[in-house]
Amino acid sequence: MLNELETLSQNIGRLIEISQRHHEARRALEDQLAQARAECEATRVELEQTREERNALQAERDTLSSKIDDAQVRLNAILEKLPRARSHAEPDNQLDLLATPPHEHEDHDVEAGREVTRHGENA
Repeated sequence: MLNELETLSQNIGRLIEISQRHHEARRALEDQLAQARAECEATRVELEQTREERNALQAERDTLSSKIDDAQVRLNAILEKLPRARSHAEPDNQLDLLATPPHEHEDHDVEAGREVTRHGENA
């Protein structure tokens, strides 16, 4: 009977140890869960801030786009008021420099290409 009591005592001791380990493991998991929840909440807050910033940037983009559209309309109105045709006797003005015919650029490029070829032949 003494042996049975000693065996029972040992078993109870093991059960207490196992129970303590499970309790410590549960406590550690609860701590991890609390940390994960805190991180989750911090992420939610950050996400909400990011959404607010995105919405503000979208509003700013829309405002700027509207201003650009308004400026384009005004610019087109100004351009329509400018004289369209002029005689060949008039000297060039600065606005004509902005609208050089594309064939002039092409002729210049072709001539430049010939010069490069000529230089290459002489080399």
